[in-house]
Amino acid sequence: MKLLLLGGTVFLGRHLVEVALTRGHEITLFNRGQHSPNLYPDVKKLRGNRDGDISALQGQSWDAVIDTCGFLPRVVRASAELLADAVHHYTFISSVSVYRDFSVLDIKESAPISTLPDESVEEINIETYGPLKAMCEQAVQQVMFGKVLAVRPGFIVGPYDPTDRFTYWVHRVAQGGDILAPGLPDRPIQFIDVRDLAEWVVRMVEASQTGTYNATGPGKVLTMEQMLEECKSVSGREARFVWVGEQFLLEAKVAPWSELPFWVPQKENASGLMSINCSRAMTRGLSFRSLAETIQDILAWDATRSFDIERRAGLTSERELQLLQAWLT
Repeated sequence: MKLLLLGGTVFLGRHLVEVALTRGHEITLFNRGQHSPNLYPDVKKLRGNRDGDISALQGQSWDAVIDTCGFLPRVVRASAELLADAVHHYTFISSVSVYRDFSVLDIKESAPISTLPDESVEEINIETYGPLKAMCEQAVQQVMFGKVLAVRPGFIVGPYDPTDRFTYWVHRVAQGGDILAPGLPDRPIQFIDVRDLAEWVVRMVEASQTGTYNATGPGKVLTMEQMLEECKSVSGREARFVWVGEQFLLEAKVAPWSELPFWVPQKENASGLMSINCSRAMTRGLSFRSLAETIQDILAWDATRSFDIERRAGLTSERELQLLQAWLT
C-alpha cells in the first residue's frame, strides 16, 4: 500500500512507520521536519505546516492516510478536505479523552462525548483537549463519511515516549530503595504498548476497516501494585513500595499525573478513565504483549538516554524523600 502519515517522527508516528515498512508498504511523511528530521532516510518526506501551508500534499494520491497529529478541528478539516479525493481511507488517531463522564465504568464507544460551549476555542489544555479531539473526529467523518477509522487510545507507553509518564515508574523502581506509591494498591490502571497499538492500526488500515474503536489495555484487569511489582521483578532491584494515602498527597499539593503518573485521586470521581472497554478492538485483533516485555524494552531504551536528562513526569528524588519522611514520621 501507499501510505501517507501526517506526523510520523514522534512516538506513535515513528512506530507506525516502522511497522508499515516491515510490512512492505510505501511510506510518505508529511510534517514540519522539526523532530528527528533524519529518521528514515529512504522514506519520502513532504514538508509543510498543517496550520498554514499544506500545499505539498496537492496533486498526489495514496491508498490511505494515518493522521497522528490532529488536535484542532479547523486544521483537521482542512487536511481531510484536501485529501478527500487523494486517499481511499482516513485513520484519525483520537483519544479516550473524548468521553464526557469518567465517573462511569466500562466506557464503550457509544458513550456520550464531550462538547465545548464555544466551538471556536482553540486553546489546548486539560479541559479542552478531549472535546477538541471529538470535534476533530466529527470533522473527518463529515468530509470522508464511510471511509474513516477513528482510534481512541488510552495512555500510550513504550520506547521513545516523550511524556515520561510510565517511564518514570520503570526508571524509579530500577533505582531501588523506598519508593513512594500513591493511593490504593489495588487501583486498576490501563495503558497500551505503543508497538501493539501501531501494529493493530496498520493491520486495520490494510483491511480498510472503518468505525470507532477504543484502544487501550491490557486484556485483563491490572492494578497499580501489580504493575510496580512487575517493574521490580524485571529490574531485579531491591525495592520497597511505601503506599501513601491520597489525603496526605493532596494536602502536600502533589500533582496527579505530572508528579505521580497514573494516580487519579478518588475525589476526582474519574475511575472510568482506567476502565475503558476495548472489547470491540479486541474482536478485530487488538492484542497485547506481556507487561514484562514492555518494561524490559523501556528499561533498555531509557538506558540509552543521558543520565542527567530532564524528565517530564515524576517526583524529583528530593521531593520524594521529603514526602516519605513526612509520611513515615
